[in-house]
Amino acid sequence: MRDDGRAPAAGTSGEDILIEEGEGEAAAACGEGADEREGDAEAIEGVEGLLELVVAAHEERVRAEAEKAGPIDGVVVGRIVGFGENGEPLVEAAVLGEGARGGIPARAMTALGPEDEGREVALLFEGGRRDRPVVMGRMHVAGESASAVERAESTATADGERLVFTAEKEIVLQCGKASITLTRAGKILIRGAYLLTRSSGVNRIQGGSVQIN
Repeated sequence: MRDDGRAPAAGTSGEDILIEEGEGEAAAACGEGADEREGDAEAIEGVEGLLELVVAAHEERVRAEAEKAGPIDGVVVGRIVGFGENGEPLVEAAVLGEGARGGIPARAMTALGPEDEGREVALLFEGGRRDRPVVMGRMHVAGESASAVERAESTATADGERLVFTAEKEIVLQCGKASITLTRAGKILIRGAYLLTRSSGVNRIQGGSVQIN
């Protein structure tokens, strides 16, 4: 007999009761898991919202200080403190004040990479605006190795019609055992396991002297 005085329903066994209790516990567990997931999602959204507010406050402070301090004229020495998501350099300079802490995105007149982080650079400001710095170039470091200078003097230029490679000492084009070397002394050295020259017109060999073997 039940406590309420009614007889148990026909066909209801102990196994059925256990199944019903198990289903109830599973439903409760699913509800708790869903609540936890919703709580995690809300926490993530809260953190992202807070970061957006911090970034917006920083940018607003930079703009306010720029308007208050007035334009910047002439060249300013700054420092690259990092790079943004799109690869733009982030720069700091004493004239920018505390509002530039962490770096201000800048445009650059020359290619810059992670190896330039921490290096001093020359800055100009577009229209004198403090929030629009332009990196004009790297500041030369006294005692910088000659190899770094030579790397800077090795260039490749193209104007759509001609491609020019320029180097201080020599240029080498190499693939496997074949190579072509151009030297500063004016020598052209062609090496390979097999060499073929072919021309639909005149194939001329001309020199002060021609030696074969």
